[in-house]
Amino acid sequence: MKVIKNIIANFNRYGFLMKQLIMRDFKVKYKRSVLGIVWSLLYPVLMMIVMAMVFSQMFKFRMEGVNYLVYLMTGLVMFNYFSEASNVAMSSVVVNFPLINKVYIPKYIFPIAKTLFVGINFLLTLIPLLVIILITGCSINIWYIFLPYIFICLLLFTMGIGLLLSTISVFLRDMFYIYGIIITIWNYMTPVFYDISIIPEALQSLFKLNPLYIFINGARSIILYGQLPSVVELLSMGAIGIGVLAIGSIVFKKNQDKFIYYV
Repeated sequence: MKVIKNIIANFNRYGFLMKQLIMRDFKVKYKRSVLGIVWSLLYPVLMMIVMAMVFSQMFKFRMEGVNYLVYLMTGLVMFNYFSEASNVAMSSVVVNFPLINKVYIPKYIFPIAKTLFVGINFLLTLIPLLVIILITGCSINIWYIFLPYIFICLLLFTMGIGLLLSTISVFLRDMFYIYGIIITIWNYMTPVFYDISIIPEALQSLFKLNPLYIFINGARSIILYGQLPSVVELLSMGAIGIGVLAIGSIVFKKNQDKFIYYV
């Protein structure tokens, strides 16, 4: 926990640098793009349309009692955030080696800045999600006030994974390729486009240990069913987010002084 407190304390000290890194990422991502930031709104909608057509029409996926588009979109935007943020965080230290060699900067700023940058895009994708919720007739309920808590827990979890991956990738560049396989498997093991009930009962308990399932299922409980996740589930989300961030921070801090030897 001391490591996390140091990170939080340095946010104030290096807040300006953090903002500059995030602004730089925005400029690079949308440079020479005609639609620019609008793509953050269009991309999830276009992906949802494609996946909805594939899974609802070709594979005949259905969700009893809920709107499949909202079910799909909720899982899609949350998993895509984790996938993109963890990927860019993984390469953040290696890509910024020239800057790290010139001036002293807390190295964990790079993966955290990447995670926050993608997090801003994630917030933008919530706009088309809300529009789809309203268009499809899903009612907005009082438990929506707990959605920010779930999203923050997902953010903390993603930061922790990003710190772990950015540490490993410095010493093992093959991690860039290995993680591509891992995230693909992770995607299929997370009920993004299917319901967990289609999984054999013997395996369901294993699938439910997936942290992303816990976050996505919690958000779906509120959005689709108007139900607040249980206290145990809510506490589990917080424990997973803080726990993984703590582990990632400790691993990163213990190894960051060795990074210079692997440039």
